[in-house]
Amino acid sequence: MDRFDAMQAFVRVVDTGSFTKAAETLHMSRTSVTQLVQQLEARLRVRLINRTTRKLNVTADGAAYYERAVRLLADLDDAETSLSTASASPRGRLRIDVPSPLARMILVPALPQFHAQYPDIQIDLGVSDRIVDLIDENVDCVIRGGELTDQSLIARRIGDLQLGVFAAPGYLERAGVPGHPHELEDARHRIVGFIWARKGKVVPYAMRRGDESVEVHGHYALAVDDGNAYLAAGLAGMGVLWLPHYMSQAHHARGELVQLFADWTLDPMPLYLAFPPNRHVSTKLRVFIDWAVGLMARHAPVAAPSV
Repeated sequence: MDRFDAMQAFVRVVDTGSFTKAAETLHMSRTSVTQLVQQLEARLRVRLINRTTRKLNVTADGAAYYERAVRLLADLDDAETSLSTASASPRGRLRIDVPSPLARMILVPALPQFHAQYPDIQIDLGVSDRIVDLIDENVDCVIRGGELTDQSLIARRIGDLQLGVFAAPGYLERAGVPGHPHELEDARHRIVGFIWARKGKVVPYAMRRGDESVEVHGHYALAVDDGNAYLAAGLAGMGVLWLPHYMSQAHHARGELVQLFADWTLDPMPLYLAFPPNRHVSTKLRVFIDWAVGLMARHAPVAAPSV
């Protein structure tokens, strides 16, 4: 048994959920893939996959082995790529996690350009606002808004999200148009709360106008932990929103959102790309980072430092 082939066959079976599909992607027969997985189980003396006539399920041992195998195969691929002429054409799989609105509005629409330039890079894209354990979940990098609290990560600031305050016309008809941010603390007004994963709660918004500064807590009928749901709640008239420009622009132009407190300023939200310090920056990860920097420079460039 070739241990590399067996490991690759097992990983592909788990990825595709089928021995037949795994065989097709590996250009092997189904019998060969089945035999490789069986030989791997015999060598390890554990069952990795429970098989029935209708489906297969990965065992607990299989799930643990899968995570280790994916890392080993990725490291081997990176080593071969870095030492060969193929480094000019990076290949392999990248596991990336990004916030849901950023994925929907900016990243995914631009990915055809990335794929055209790097056709041999396969991206597994996690779309969430949750905290991701990059090591345990074998994620190559994450893109996150806000200051990073995990100082163990290597982070690159790739953008600054300019923020504004918005509300739907229907909401303003019911609650009235506030003239000062302090009015959002009144009983008649509501905000849409956003539950930050790092804090596990809704946090106040700081705003400034000249020498005056305020922190708005507000009252909410709904708080969410997902950016797309947050925007949808505001469009439905559930309350006032604090939105990055890329999320508000189209809705504001169509009259679906009205900007409030235009003479007040909010600090931009930094956008970081982060990866573990012990994760080798492979060619495929490096070209993705460079591409993401260029993409965000067009949508939310890093602000020049104040003098």
